[in-house]
Amino acid sequence: MLNEFKKFILKGNVIDLSTGVIIGAAFGGIVTAFTKGIVEPIIKFASGGTDPNVTLKLGIFDIGLIINAAIGFLITAAVIFFVIVKPANKLMALMKKEEAEAPPPAPPADIQLLTEIRDLLKK
Repeated sequence: MLNEFKKFILKGNVIDLSTGVIIGAAFGGIVTAFTKGIVEPIIKFASGGTDPNVTLKLGIFDIGLIINAAIGFLITAAVIFFVIVKPANKLMALMKKEEAEAPPPAPPADIQLLTEIRDLLKK
């Protein structure tokens, strides 16, 4: 069971996923600072200096909290998309283009030797 667990942990997908979660958590602070430092002042200025948070209470329920969370999520998603995803996609496309244009690597020495032997045998 320990060997199976080790194989599972060392799969590329698990490592990529865990790295993404850690990077995402670290990036959360940057997004929060961006939102509080840039987006909220713009919203506050556009709304005439009022509080950018939505307050809406229906009886004992505070629906404004849900609306604020949804708006925060959309802002976070937009920042991540335009700051990380779009540039990363562009970089990946450039790398794929360079890989496609690069000449294929030379075959290993043993393959070259076998090819030469095959060609000599044909003659």
